[in-house]
Amino acid sequence: MGSRYGGVKQIDRVGRAGETLLHYSVYDAVLTGFSRVVFVVRRSIAEDFEETVTARLPGSIDRRIAYQELDSLVDPASAERARNAGRSKPWGTAHAVLCAREEIPGPFAVINADDFYGREAFASMAAFLSGPRAAGPGGEAAIVPYRLDSTLSPSGPVARGVCGIDGGYLRSVVERYSIERRGDRVVCDSGDGQAMELAGGAPVSMNFWGFPRAALGGLASYFESFLAERSGEPSSEAQLPTAVEALTSSAGLRVRALEPGREWFGMTYREDRESAAARISELVAAGVYPSPLWDNA
Repeated sequence: MGSRYGGVKQIDRVGRAGETLLHYSVYDAVLTGFSRVVFVVRRSIAEDFEETVTARLPGSIDRRIAYQELDSLVDPASAERARNAGRSKPWGTAHAVLCAREEIPGPFAVINADDFYGREAFASMAAFLSGPRAAGPGGEAAIVPYRLDSTLSPSGPVARGVCGIDGGYLRSVVERYSIERRGDRVVCDSGDGQAMELAGGAPVSMNFWGFPRAALGGLASYFESFLAERSGEPSSEAQLPTAVEALTSSAGLRVRALEPGREWFGMTYREDRESAAARISELVAAGVYPSPLWDNA
C-alpha cells in the first residue's frame, strides 16, 4: 500500500480495458515460460484484489494466493512486541516471499506488483531459472538491474538500491534515499543533509529477483534474526535487497547480474499513473500487447 501514492496502487487500472500493471507482468511471465503465479496480498484488500486482478485472468493460468499479515510466520512474542510498539503493517518484501513459500515448488522470480519490467527481463530471468545455475541446493540467484536514471519519477524523490556488480555478480546493494534529478545531475541525500551525486548509469535493484528454492531457507534464517533484533521497531522492514546482501556475505549466496532491463516504469506517486497509462497505450498501439490482454478481460 503506497503512502506516497495515496491508495492501493497495485490494483489501479492503467490499461485500455482496465488492466493493472500487474496484469502486464503476468502476461509477459506466462509468455516467456513461467508456469505459476503467486500473489501475496493482505486480507484487507483480498476482495478488491480478486475483483480487479485475479477474476480477469484466464482459467488456464495457475494462480495462487498467499496472505501476508503482521503475525504471519511470526512467533507470538515478536508479534506482541511489535503491537506494543504500535506496529500494524507486515514486515516487508523478504517477509512477503516467505509468506508464499508453501506455493513455491521450484526456482522462482519475485517482482513488485506496481512496476512494469518489460518482456525481455522476464525472458532473461526465465532462461536463468530453467538453466543449471539455479538448480540444486547450491543454486545461484539472479537480479535484473536497471539504469538509475531510467527509474526516477518526475513527481518526486525515490529510494533505490544501488548495486555494486563485479565480474557479472552482485557484490553489494546500498540503499539510497531522496534520489531526484537536479538539472542534468542525479543526486541523493548523503545522510548528513548534503546532496551526493550519483552516476545516472549506475545499476539499481527494482526488486526483480530470481532464486533457487533452497534460498527460502536462508531467507527464513535472515527473517528470524531480523525479528530478534528489530521486532520492537514500529517501522522497520525486512527488505529483499538487505536480505540478499546478508545472504551473500554470511551464507555464500551468489547472485548473477543479468542483462540490464531495457525499460522500467512504475507508480510511486499518483501523478505517475497518467504517464504509465500513456506508455501502456503506446505499447498496445505498437502491437506489443493486445487489448484486452485476454478475451475474458
